[in-house]
Amino acid sequence: MYAIVEIAGQQFKVEKDRKIFVHRLAEKEGSNVTFDKVLLIDDGKKVTVGTPVVTGAAVKAKVLAHMKGDKVLVFKKKRRKGYQKLNGHRQYMSHIEIEDITLGGKTTAKKEEKKEKPAAKKTVTTKKEKLDNLAKIEGIGPKIAGILVEAGIDSYKKLSEAKASEISEILVKAGGNAYNRFDPTTWPEQAKLAAEGKWDELKELQDKLNGGKTE
Repeated sequence: MYAIVEIAGQQFKVEKDRKIFVHRLAEKEGSNVTFDKVLLIDDGKKVTVGTPVVTGAAVKAKVLAHMKGDKVLVFKKKRRKGYQKLNGHRQYMSHIEIEDITLGGKTTAKKEEKKEKPAAKKTVTTKKEKLDNLAKIEGIGPKIAGILVEAGIDSYKKLSEAKASEISEILVKAGGNAYNRFDPTTWPEQAKLAAEGKWDELKELQDKLNGGKTE
């Protein structure tokens, strides 16, 4: 079963247990949220299209973490005016996991029953994701965090032990030369503070940084 749902002004194709990034939600990390703007549902036998939404349908999800997206640089210049300006922006985002899709009171109950036993293990995994959220390092967004995790750098400790040159090689190998613009020089230092729980010192350091590097 899958559904097309509108979340924070964007449309997503979602399925049970799928994790997606959306615009920042007001709910706290670890809380549950329900989205009722379901535009389409396919239960495997029948496709139901909304007019504009499907009556009685809803998508339930859990907020895993709040973070910032990859840095976007905006350069403005006026010819012959001597004017040029460079601004940076990181979009606030939320990482959520789809837990259930309902249609007229019917849910994916059978799949939920199979996952009841390992529920405690799932909770532990969620806590680990919250503690080792690499996107909290200044200069790292969800895409870069995913690349690092796939390369085996899935914790603050491992990131703190990595060399900046090695990190650059990983990014370029996974995403091409476009990732040469990222400077991971301070990432290990930031990760070390995060691994040691020195969040105040980390914040002081990040206030002096611009996109992960010293201005």
